[in-house]
Amino acid sequence: MAPSPTPRGRQVTVVQALALLLAFVLTAGVGGLLTAGLVLPTVAVANTATELSAEAFEDLPSELERKPLSEKSVMLAADGTVLAEFFAENRVVVSLEQVSLPMQNAVIATEDRRFFQHGGIDPAGMMRALVKNSLNSSQEGASTLTQQYVKNVLIETAVRNDDLAAVEAAREAEGPEGYARKLREAKLAIALEKELTKDQILENYLNIAQFGVATYGVESAARRYFSKSAAELSYLEAATIAGVTQSPTALDPVKNPEASQTRRDTVLRLMLREGYITQEELDAGLATPLIATLVVSEARSGCMAAGDVVAGSGYFCDYVTRVIRNDPAFGETPEAREETLYRGGLTITTTLDPRQQAIADAEVKAGVPVDDPSGVGSAMSVVEPGTGFIKAMAQNRVYDNTAEATGRNLAVNYNTSYSYGGSGGFAPGSTFKPFTLLEWLKQGHSLNERVNGSVRPLNENQFTACGSRLGGKSWTPGNSEGGAGTMTIMDATKNSVNLAYLTMAMQLDLCNIMNGAADLGVTQSGASSEGKPFNAYPSSVLGSDSTTPLSLAGAYATFASGGIYCKPTAITNVKNADGTDLPIPDAGCRQAIDPNVAAGMNYALSNVWNGTARSVGAPSGYTASGKTGTTSENEQTWFVGYTPRLVGATWVGFADAFKPMQRMPINGIYRTRVFGATIAGETWKRTMDQILADGQPNPGFTEPSSEIRVGRAIPVPSVVGQDQAAAINTLQAAGFPATVGGTTPSPQTAGSVVSQSPSGSAPAGTPITLTVSDGSGAGQPGAGQPGAGQPGDNGRGNGGGNGP
Repeated sequence: MAPSPTPRGRQVTVVQALALLLAFVLTAGVGGLLTAGLVLPTVAVANTATELSAEAFEDLPSELERKPLSEKSVMLAADGTVLAEFFAENRVVVSLEQVSLPMQNAVIATEDRRFFQHGGIDPAGMMRALVKNSLNSSQEGASTLTQQYVKNVLIETAVRNDDLAAVEAAREAEGPEGYARKLREAKLAIALEKELTKDQILENYLNIAQFGVATYGVESAARRYFSKSAAELSYLEAATIAGVTQSPTALDPVKNPEASQTRRDTVLRLMLREGYITQEELDAGLATPLIATLVVSEARSGCMAAGDVVAGSGYFCDYVTRVIRNDPAFGETPEAREETLYRGGLTITTTLDPRQQAIADAEVKAGVPVDDPSGVGSAMSVVEPGTGFIKAMAQNRVYDNTAEATGRNLAVNYNTSYSYGGSGGFAPGSTFKPFTLLEWLKQGHSLNERVNGSVRPLNENQFTACGSRLGGKSWTPGNSEGGAGTMTIMDATKNSVNLAYLTMAMQLDLCNIMNGAADLGVTQSGASSEGKPFNAYPSSVLGSDSTTPLSLAGAYATFASGGIYCKPTAITNVKNADGTDLPIPDAGCRQAIDPNVAAGMNYALSNVWNGTARSVGAPSGYTASGKTGTTSENEQTWFVGYTPRLVGATWVGFADAFKPMQRMPINGIYRTRVFGATIAGETWKRTMDQILADGQPNPGFTEPSSEIRVGRAIPVPSVVGQDQAAAINTLQAAGFPATVGGTTPSPQTAGSVVSQSPSGSAPAGTPITLTVSDGSGAGQPGAGQPGAGQPGDNGRGNGGGNGP
């Protein structure tokens, strides 16, 4: 069966058909031309070269698929400082009006002197090349600027599609494949000239062409070689750039200045021939060494350049790139998001405050230097309450994401979880206790209630998780900071008493504690458990699972902001290459906890300066609350401190092993044991003292209600007349600790309660003081009668009314 006739394309003029024929003849003659016919699909063998050319021409596509050019993306700090650039091709697209006239002229003089006369292919140029090629063994090209643009588009499209075969096909210069490529380019060039103006084609070419090693477009070339924009280029600088396209690597002015100068001088003579420069300008240009004109600014792709701009900001920069890769707001797949970052021409404005970052970086490295022989790591995240903005992210390492990175040069981010920096996080120790305190206050308890903080054997069946009692397993935890007997929640928090907090947890549900922390962003951070709540085990109350400085900073910011939780956020705006705003991850700010409960948290944690952080000393000039944290053998240490303006979560420990920081020198100081206040707390204070001394107001925290501080008043059982032991049991069962304050002469039986203070009603947990009879009046009328009072008290006893 005969094949269907091939659909006919556009008719071409005689001149264009002749030029197309010459394009074949100039490279191979009739024999090669017939070979070319064999490799062109659907081209029938014809009796003449002319017929073959016409049919091949009409069979090829006439529409050029053009995607937006690959452009570099830029990451900015909050104040507009350029932190880093990202590119697969270093390119900045500009309009023709943003390219100097000498630059336009230099390209036209060099690449296509009849650009404004031809219609996409240049018959005169092809004839010239035919004659020269017939006389010389070397080959001279005859592609117009339009054809070169088409070739670049085909290569760019193939690269973007990861089609290596198409890339090679688009670059093929010799043999039958080369003839086929030139034929295709010619057809597309003619069609393109009917679609676009000459200025549009010139603009597109100037933006797509390669002008050196990893340098695409005239704007990037101008910035790289001369540290200026393309609009500012002189004729001499323009000649340098225009000459590079012939061989972008061999003629790169930075890599090969001598070869580039020879080529520049050739371009200058071509510009004189076309009348674009004068003889005097030519002579001056030829007399100027190329190297004397260069002002090189090498572009660096990626976050390793960020630290040169803002100290230590490479890790924050890396975190932003991972946010982009992980968040669906930037594309359907991680690969598509990365493509957008490296080719989409984004302008990414971040939350990083360069001043705060520089201070945090300096102080973290002052606490434990990068090259400290101990190998101890340290990191700090600084977050703004009420917005979740990450203001700083520092650690005592040097950011390096190359394959050759070793030792203290690494890309692992100690501030973030596995998916956002490669770290598995660290056990928070007592910095996790506030989440038990949070649940305590949510359930209506007060800071004045008393709990048993003494070290004693416990059993896991004393704890409830998700509504069920745990199984029986004995456990005897200790108190790192001391503490014994009953104590208020305020004192238990101030001194970070483990047993007191475990006693609190016995009255709560462990699942509620862990879910409450997760609701504020504190979750596990390892590769296999990332994002999951802490395990509902009694040991988790003391911070035995792992999390990150950034997560803790975001959670404590909820307390500082009056209960508003905002997910820590690094990006405030993203624009595409056209300046259009793109969707960004939402901080999701919400009222996560009651403002009065938040005020209670701030109130309780403000006492840290009189407790476990007393060696650090209370800040002067601003109000602050916080919590120390130390794991059982000083392996991980923390200080998370905050003001209404800022939160800083600081960690110090060994990053790669659960290794005690005991009996070792760190930063030149011998440390018997390292605690949360030792290095982390001091680092936090040095950092905040500087950051908050910026002339801005530093407000205090809102006071909590009396119900939070001392509790809600409830009836106090009257125990007057009961014997001492029974009275104490009755009061304790009602939530009131009781002690005997002394004895008094009384006709009541010795040891029986004569009076109590306070009585009537009082907040739960209020200590009740009992006065008991010494029995000296026993046997008198009415003695030993419950409720019998002394003369003049109307039978009420001495315990009537509310206590002080």
